[in-house]
Amino acid sequence: MNPKIELYGAPTGNSLRAAIALEEAGIPYTARRLNLQANEQRDLSYLALNPAGKVPTLVDHSSTPPLVINQSNAIIQFADAKAPGRLAPAHRGPKRDRVFDRYFFFVTDVIGPSHAAFSLRQAGFNDAATVIDQRVIEQLVYSERFLTDDFMAGDQFSMADISAFTIAASFRDRLDWAVLSRLSRWFDAIEARPAVQRGLKVFQNH
Repeated sequence: MNPKIELYGAPTGNSLRAAIALEEAGIPYTARRLNLQANEQRDLSYLALNPAGKVPTLVDHSSTPPLVINQSNAIIQFADAKAPGRLAPAHRGPKRDRVFDRYFFFVTDVIGPSHAAFSLRQAGFNDAATVIDQRVIEQLVYSERFLTDDFMAGDQFSMADISAFTIAASFRDRLDWAVLSRLSRWFDAIEARPAVQRGLKVFQNH
């Protein structure tokens, strides 16, 4: 563990994306689980770090003042910068561009709408949420065509796989895996990665 970097989170997709990124990048950190049911994200000490009262939050105490990052996708970028080559090709060029293109596809066209559907459902607009969820599923099905190699953006694991895996996991019971053979093989391979397994479990027992 590295007391210089702390990752506050809970077993949510956003938190898991951040944890998997740190694990895959090989960046030591200390996990701080927040009990959302107990409203620990509303404690004054945490609101001082994240005024929105959401998870995750990364705090890097090696900076002066400490660096605080509240967005999961920004934490992934932090991990990429700290460990060049682990989450995307280190050098600029077509391969790195493709990683970011696929990464942002999942962030904007799949994860973003899924969050909107969740908010609509919480507000009681179930029909509207169902329409958006169906669009998310369609986009996940569409993403199978990215798998011309082992990973979402080529022959190297990348941040594109992180963003794709966490949203696919949340919809795993609603996907027709029998007709998505490439996506199914990819999903099982990503889930079996030791760093992914560590990231998935990091907020379970803290």
